[in-house]
Amino acid sequence: MKRLLLVDGSSYLYRAFHAMPDLRNRAGEPTGAIYGMVNMLRRLRADFPSDALTSNCIACIFDAPGKTFRDDLYPEYKANRSSMPEDLAAQIPHIYEVTKALGWPVIAEPGIEADDVIGTLAQTALRQGFDEVVISTGDKDLAQLVNDKIRLVDTMKNSVMTRDAVFEKFGVYPEQIIDYLTLVGDTVDNVPGVEKVGPKTAAKWLAEYKTLDGVVANASQIGGKVGENLKKALDWLPTGKTLVTVKTDCDIELARHIEDQLQAGTENAEVLKKLFHRFEFKTWFRALGGVPEEPVGVSGDLFSGSNGEPVSSVSNGPNALFDAPTQSIDSIRTVSIQTPDALHELIELLTKAKSAGRAVAFDTETTSLEPMNAQIVGLCFALEPGVGYYIPLGHQDLTAEPQLNLGDTLAALKPWFEDAQAPKIAQNAKYDLHVMANHNVWVQGLVEDTMLASYILEAHKPHGMDALALRWLNYNTIKYEEVAGKGASQISFEQVPIETATRYAAEDAEVTLRLAGALRAELKQVPELATLYDTIELPFSQVLFEVERNGVLIDSAKLDAQSAEIADKLKVIETQAFELAGGEFNLNSPKQIGELLFDKLGLPVVKKTASGAPSTDEEVLSKLAEDYPLPAKLLEHRSLAKLKSTYTDKLPRMVNPRTGRVHTNYAQAVAVTGRLASNDPNLQNIPVRTAEGRRVREAFVAPADHVLVSADYSQIELRIMAHISGDEALIHAFQHGLDIHSATASEIFGVPLGEVNSDQRRTAKVINFGLIYGMSAFGLAANLNINRDAAKLYIDRYFTRYPGVARYMENVRAQAKADGYVSTVFGRRLWLPEIKSPNGPRRAAAERAAINAPMQGTSADLIKMAMVKLSAWLKAEQLQTKMIMQVHDEVILEVPNSELALIQGKVPDIMTQVADLKVPLEVGCGVGLNWEEAH
Repeated sequence: MKRLLLVDGSSYLYRAFHAMPDLRNRAGEPTGAIYGMVNMLRRLRADFPSDALTSNCIACIFDAPGKTFRDDLYPEYKANRSSMPEDLAAQIPHIYEVTKALGWPVIAEPGIEADDVIGTLAQTALRQGFDEVVISTGDKDLAQLVNDKIRLVDTMKNSVMTRDAVFEKFGVYPEQIIDYLTLVGDTVDNVPGVEKVGPKTAAKWLAEYKTLDGVVANASQIGGKVGENLKKALDWLPTGKTLVTVKTDCDIELARHIEDQLQAGTENAEVLKKLFHRFEFKTWFRALGGVPEEPVGVSGDLFSGSNGEPVSSVSNGPNALFDAPTQSIDSIRTVSIQTPDALHELIELLTKAKSAGRAVAFDTETTSLEPMNAQIVGLCFALEPGVGYYIPLGHQDLTAEPQLNLGDTLAALKPWFEDAQAPKIAQNAKYDLHVMANHNVWVQGLVEDTMLASYILEAHKPHGMDALALRWLNYNTIKYEEVAGKGASQISFEQVPIETATRYAAEDAEVTLRLAGALRAELKQVPELATLYDTIELPFSQVLFEVERNGVLIDSAKLDAQSAEIADKLKVIETQAFELAGGEFNLNSPKQIGELLFDKLGLPVVKKTASGAPSTDEEVLSKLAEDYPLPAKLLEHRSLAKLKSTYTDKLPRMVNPRTGRVHTNYAQAVAVTGRLASNDPNLQNIPVRTAEGRRVREAFVAPADHVLVSADYSQIELRIMAHISGDEALIHAFQHGLDIHSATASEIFGVPLGEVNSDQRRTAKVINFGLIYGMSAFGLAANLNINRDAAKLYIDRYFTRYPGVARYMENVRAQAKADGYVSTVFGRRLWLPEIKSPNGPRRAAAERAAINAPMQGTSADLIKMAMVKLSAWLKAEQLQTKMIMQVHDEVILEVPNSELALIQGKVPDIMTQVADLKVPLEVGCGVGLNWEEAH
């Protein structure tokens, strides 16, 4: 899915400025609006991440100085607005700078208001094939853009505006908002409406007459004073309507090919570090490896949190007790543990719960969302429905309420936490396990994780505690914003008063307890899902915790050297491009590239953007590169520049100073297929098609006296296709160890297996992999550079030779439409919400996903099962070998030289025997001093 995320920067910088206290650095520079913008932009990237199924384009839009057409149309437009406060004006250049450093393209179009830029980009994106546009704003005028693909979000109010939400707020639907605003006017922009006509009257008229034209046509029927005022305003209304209408057809260069020009960038850590140091955002500065000039906790260090956001309770939510009752509870009694005696009583209750075999929900409140760095602020527990306990341990409480000593408290609770016979419940438990491990407490006995239970039941829905509590318990939780404030003025959890924190935190644990019971009861209704949860997903979470904790050793010097080499290559490529172009130009400017290629050099136009301009996207340049040298140089430059900024420059800065390793975060409950998502850093998208990309993997190294071992399932999805489809020819090929692509070529081209040539095998390989992803004849033709009739003939021959595959594809599409989901071999349900969509392209995409999802999902299940088995075996044998990465169908292990022979013999054996399919599983096992050598 393609999503465009737009930020109304002009709206937010004002709101951030007014919402924040008067923050200043020691030089006296105002910093509040800058802080608020960083917070909001980082939160949006976190709330709307790119993942295996969604790619994001993004932009932050600001008003440019100067007049627009509205000023010419109505000189009094915005005349009542006061000038920008000096303290805000002083922050504008830095807001632009930090926004760019956060990876956001910044747009400020002269002569065009930010709203009109947003409207144009939003509508153009839909014409260019984007599936969704999310606009982050607090401006009510933009509600007129909302439809089934465009929605508004307000991070400061934590609200989402869909079509129904627009009606709920204004009493009219999005298509009526322009008429609504014309009638009521806009006092902010000094646009008059009809005198004495407010929101209720305007909504009433539009409900009755549907449109402004309908209201005007019936003006004579509207009596009273408002009727008279309406008649007086009739001549003005067309002008008013033009003023409040957001334009969606502005001539904007960046809109000509959004996917090419508004790619989401990565954060520039060096620039951000300088800015955070200047403006004294100490926590963010430290998170980027900066060394503070004064101790942590000095006056002025107002915010704590990682990644720039004030910290919330990082326990994302609810968790369950074994068969806990799910009775409705309107209020929760909360208990604050602030004395040694109270702690002793709580520990006695925990001990009794263990003896009775009752699970206890626990949660952590922390200083950071980054698991390897988070420190404990407080601990939460729930032992029975209706009661929650909170132990404050690190609050900066101005009321001087007593708090227990963190070290002493953890020492007292450590035996319970590390007792595998004391059953425990958590929401997003992997995070809490990291937090406790940061304090040398190694949690054992986890029996429920409500986030994972929800994921198994409804992978396509949200899994946060607030959403789950409302969905499963009909309980409206206390929101973090209610205890810590909203938007840019939000404080960190250690700044929340203990009394307030107790109500919020204790509720987290109690809701988790009840929620786990509800989810467990639901899982029992579908035994295969319960089995999947208990035997794969839950134990795999523990394995992931271990893998993340282990981390991977990085050769930073090698990456620095690669960055320098790439920088030199980029300069050479730039010089070569200038020579080919006959002059200098900006290699990062699509506009200049388009003018150069198509106007100056006269190259053929391959395709055009929605606005009619020649496209310069990667597909176009790749096509042109077949015949012209300059487009090839441009592609080479783009590829190397992205590699440098995303990996060779960035990875050394991500080494944890405490461990000396890079620790990625694996998101377990994101992709509906069951696949993992890797982030901070993303280890799954390291490019391997170029020599420079493959060299990045050379920097993932083994320590002294160790090697890396890469164990990788071979052709796993094709083997799963053979199993699921039951096709005899495919099964025969795999059972007899035939080269599957040669075997397919033999079938399609009607030649003996031994006479298949390399071109025929290559064609068969494209068909084998293409069809399991639902590739059409059109796609195959483009991939093989043949005409569509020839591609269709190949596909027809394929299905004639492999009729079981054809039957499978037909049956799985029908199953998806009937059930709304398809299933893996092990029962995982892969939900397809768009399978019945009236939108043709969305429905077609869902049908293609229905074909491939069972293979991707089964592959994900297999690698999880294998890693659980491997972890258990490594522990049972007390080996020093450890798993350090998981990438798609590959597990990477760090192996002492003394254990290499054992690992090479046993790991493939374990991985190939985790499941009994109709075809044998095959695992390749490579060895090397670095990842590239081992792969």
